[in-house]
Amino acid sequence: MTAIIGYARTSTTEQVAGFEAQLEVLHREGCTKVFKEQVSSVGDRPQLRACLDYLREGDTLVVTKLDRLARDTKHLLEMVETLTAKGVTLRILNMNIDTSTATGKLMLTMLGGIAEFEREMMLERQREGIAKAKAEGKYKGRKPVAMSQAEVIQELASEGLTKAAIAQRLGVSERSVYRAMKA
Repeated sequence: MTAIIGYARTSTTEQVAGFEAQLEVLHREGCTKVFKEQVSSVGDRPQLRACLDYLREGDTLVVTKLDRLARDTKHLLEMVETLTAKGVTLRILNMNIDTSTATGKLMLTMLGGIAEFEREMMLERQREGIAKAKAEGKYKGRKPVAMSQAEVIQELASEGLTKAAIAQRLGVSERSVYRAMKA
């Protein structure tokens, strides 16, 4: 029996509305199971791995947008190759692409290249903007979150909490807790 499986992802946990919208669309498209995670596309994605392991021949993987699945054209083509080898088709809803057809496969390859080009252009503009702001003395970088909570971190540590527990409670990395405790 074939299944329609969904995969939803946002880069951060703050993207609640976008995440919920993806889940709603995937359920409306008939996905019987949805793998979901809120992690960067460049990091480890355990739910994507679990999804790929779960898929069986004849299944269809559905994503709302191309960038929810792949980080660049090379990664996209690797994903399509993996899915094809398993006998799984891919549907990307916002582009109306379905790899069960030759035209769908062609369009996916072309659009993947265009999407990667667009992302590279955006990153280039961002780097230029940051360089200009730095030259004008307007760019200070990201405000360190943990250092602003150094007193709270010291207090929790004095109460006997481990660095890992402090990090989890405050939503910062363990490394940030170490730095704040040193300061």
